[in-house]
Amino acid sequence: MKKSILRHLGAAMLALVGAHSTFAADPFPTRPVRIIVNTAPGGLTDVVTRLVAQHMGDYLKQSVVVENRAGGDGLIGIRAVKTAPADGYTLLAAAGTIAQQMAVRQDPGYDLLKDFTGIGIMGRSPFLMVVAPTQPDKTMADFVARAKANPGKLSYASAGVGTVPHFAAERLLRQVDVKVMHVPYKGNAAAMPDVMSGRVDMILEAYGSSSAKIKAGQLRVLGVTSAARVAALPDVPTIAEQGVSNYSYYTWLCLVAPAGTPSDVVQRLSAALRSAVSSKEMKERFRNDGMEAMDLTGEQFNQFLAREVAHNHKLVTELGVEKQ
Repeated sequence: MKKSILRHLGAAMLALVGAHSTFAADPFPTRPVRIIVNTAPGGLTDVVTRLVAQHMGDYLKQSVVVENRAGGDGLIGIRAVKTAPADGYTLLAAAGTIAQQMAVRQDPGYDLLKDFTGIGIMGRSPFLMVVAPTQPDKTMADFVARAKANPGKLSYASAGVGTVPHFAAERLLRQVDVKVMHVPYKGNAAAMPDVMSGRVDMILEAYGSSSAKIKAGQLRVLGVTSAARVAALPDVPTIAEQGVSNYSYYTWLCLVAPAGTPSDVVQRLSAALRSAVSSKEMKERFRNDGMEAMDLTGEQFNQFLAREVAHNHKLVTELGVEKQ
């Protein structure tokens, strides 16, 4: 009788071990992955992330959902993902601002290199210098001349203090030696109504999130911040072509996960991202939107982030931006 009971107990234990092994071997992901975008809907980061999420979902054979957490110059979304479980099911989509906020904040509430691990870069994009069609400026030279004639009276909008559009504009304005008032918003998308109405004079905005407004005649383009002209706008000269030598500026869009996310999960997510941005549809979309792909593995991207953090600390000092 005892032997029979022991045999049954042994069989039950083996069954439980087998079931546990099967469960443990289930490949990631077994449920939807969430990507938090730290900007408002409609901006470049949001638009690109939604396209990438769809392709990543196809690769992972699982839903990849996008959720916007705007506010605090992007800090609300960053901090939300920092404290999320490090299991690969909550990711952060952000622009290069994530490497800049550490340089302009007394206490940003996160350390990019300690609190996150890189999944990879979605792509990079130059900015367009745009104004309302009702503005008198037809070229960048017109804007600069008007700003010099009215020091401190013209204004420019940005996605917030310490964001990439803020730094890109400040560097440009300092190189042309004009004083223009900075008006920060909670994302570039939030600033657009005031720019299009002429209440704010200028903004640097990515082509991908402004092309429809340009085609509709709601915005006028004065220049592009890339090193060479954008194929989608061949008649628009670069800022450098217009006399601002050696000036170019790009924003890059990335995915990161909370620090401590298992390496095999990071590698799978990185592979899904690289598959997404290398797809025919995404390549075509990038070409049409003036964007460029950057093929980096998760580890290469972590090294890239370290360089960006160091570069932005140096840039803040050069621009004289006060810490908030």
